[in-house]
Amino acid sequence: MMDSKISELICTRLSHDIAGNIGAVANAVELLEEGDIDFLDDIKGILKTSSQVLAARLKFFRMTFGLENADLADAAKVSAVAQAYVAAVSGKNPPTLAFSAQEAAAHRVMLAAVMLCADVLIKGGKITAAGRIGQAVVAVEPTAAINSERWQRIRDILSGAEIEAVAQDAPAFFLHEFCRERHIRLVCGERPELSFIWE
Repeated sequence: MMDSKISELICTRLSHDIAGNIGAVANAVELLEEGDIDFLDDIKGILKTSSQVLAARLKFFRMTFGLENADLADAAKVSAVAQAYVAAVSGKNPPTLAFSAQEAAAHRVMLAAVMLCADVLIKGGKITAAGRIGQAVVAVEPTAAINSERWQRIRDILSGAEIEAVAQDAPAFFLHEFCRERHIRLVCGERPELSFIWE
């Protein structure tokens, strides 16, 4: 797929992922402007939650899809950004994430794979991301409830199959192209592993 098409998919997906919280902030500001203090506590809650979700998602998107930067070499910072993103994905019942990596070259691959795992989880579950290039795995626990159709679509994209692109597929197309350009061999495990392994 052409780089420009992947850029379009990423831009559309990211815009979609932050639109709801931006709308919530706009609505809260509108209520503030109306001066109705009866809803003040609700407004504060909306602003706090929405700003936290937006910050978590934007930091994650910048680290995953943006230009290379020094933060990607900091394993603790990468882990914290990934943790915050996963916690912000599913509202009241987000998956948990165990993220452990020591090699900066693996971090962007792991972040994109974490995003894909979060995409297929229906609710709750646990994502484990560990290792480095050559020994790295990002996986969902075998007992987690997943969207099997979504997982199969991701597997098809990562295997290089010709498939009509939609914005939700942006992380999969990005990961496929990122690994292809760097000659990273990417292997998608099947249930119960539900994992991405690369070397």
